[in-house]
Amino acid sequence: MDSFLANVEKINSAVNNFVWGLPMLILLVGTGILMTILTRFFQLSHIKHWMKNTIGGIFKDSHVTAHTDKEDTQISQFQSLCTALAATIGTGNIAGVAAAIASGGPGAIFWMWIVAFFGMMTNFSENVLGIYYRRRNEKNEWCGGAMYYLHDGLGSKRGCKHLGSVLAVLFSVFCIIASFGIGNMGQINSIAVNINSAFGIPFVVTGIFLMILASLVIVGGLKRIASVTEKLVPFMAVIYLICALIVCFVHIDQAGAVFSSIIKGAFGLQAVGGGIVGSGVAMAVQWGMKRGVFSNEAGLGSSVMVHSSSNVREPVIQGMWGIFEVFADTIIVCSITAFAVLSSGLVDLNTGAVLSDQVSTALVAEAFSTVFGKFGSYFIAVAILLFAFSTVLGWSQYGSKAFEYLFGRKRIKFYQIIFVLFIVIGATMDLSLAWDLSDTFNGMMAIPNLIGVVALSGTVMKITHNYVQRKILGKDVKPMLSAIDDIQELHEMELNERELITKECEETA
Repeated sequence: MDSFLANVEKINSAVNNFVWGLPMLILLVGTGILMTILTRFFQLSHIKHWMKNTIGGIFKDSHVTAHTDKEDTQISQFQSLCTALAATIGTGNIAGVAAAIASGGPGAIFWMWIVAFFGMMTNFSENVLGIYYRRRNEKNEWCGGAMYYLHDGLGSKRGCKHLGSVLAVLFSVFCIIASFGIGNMGQINSIAVNINSAFGIPFVVTGIFLMILASLVIVGGLKRIASVTEKLVPFMAVIYLICALIVCFVHIDQAGAVFSSIIKGAFGLQAVGGGIVGSGVAMAVQWGMKRGVFSNEAGLGSSVMVHSSSNVREPVIQGMWGIFEVFADTIIVCSITAFAVLSSGLVDLNTGAVLSDQVSTALVAEAFSTVFGKFGSYFIAVAILLFAFSTVLGWSQYGSKAFEYLFGRKRIKFYQIIFVLFIVIGATMDLSLAWDLSDTFNGMMAIPNLIGVVALSGTVMKITHNYVQRKILGKDVKPMLSAIDDIQELHEMELNERELITKECEETA
């Protein structure tokens, strides 16, 4: 069994290095740069507008948080955000940040910010396309995601019908596999390791308990998942941020040195000290980008599947929630985690060398322990439990939607049962293998999605320009809300035109 796992790890490592090579990173960041340019730096030029209509709307617009009726299969904008954040705010914000620092040095955090800045517009574009190309299933539920805008959007272009269909299937297959990696085993494994370290509870016991707990929520479908996440996500995020900020304020005298270390490490300006794993710029870039994507998932096309179930009509409105999702996940949560670790004395800020023997979440727990003592380790264990478990709930919905696209809605229960059973496997497997598998499937899932976003970048640009003209500049312009509506209208116009031509011919005769 050990030799089998060793071979799996070698093969996965080779695939992972290929998937996350330079071309993939160029495609990932390049897509964000392209969408930023085409939308005229929407995340900056209209920052006041999207802040007002996302986080500001929670407090001012009751429609944002209003629950839909029990019979209504839609969810509110806030529920869609919380479910998406439940899937993104997970171990990537704690273990991922620590792994980036340990392997890529403090400079990895800078590249994580770069990925997040451009990733805002990648996520924006995914959500815009998700709403624009979504459709209803037989239960009147909204179905949206990369598979739909690949099939209906890319597939509608001349000569791309088969390409769109193939990429839609590939995305769905990769998404299902990824849901067992990033959305299940990687998260559960982090929970089990931390619970065992803090409280001594056996891995298998944690796995069985979480399997039972998850099954009670997941089987209830999106409405139950959204109901749980809208309560869990704000609570866990606020508590974690308060404790992390306390750690930062206690070490506030290190703020300048921390920022300097991040900038110097990003461009290879640090002195090379003994024992540094990621002193080079290449390692800083690679680990910053990998962990950034793992954290906010911009470019994967994952969160769009739940954003598409929102009761919103405007594609750009849901796109702005995508911007806020990346902003909250990486720019706020990951940055505060990084500052807490780097300011705690566990990393040599002159060389970037990690001075602790701890890795992953244990490194963050040790940073918290410098202020809170033993309670710091307990707190991180509980935080990881809440963060990672909510991620499992969110990704179960992603996998369900991909499974539905391939096999139909009636067979979703089969997927959900297998997904829940894999929780026990995740609790008992090797941590490094779980993370490597997650990275590999992330990259494979992102490729068809990014091809779709780039191919439909013109559509995103038109929809965004249309929205700006109407809602920001106040011009009287016909809205672009749904591809289905536009296609139906075009079809009706063609029929009317044919009838008119026929009538004219009859009159002439």
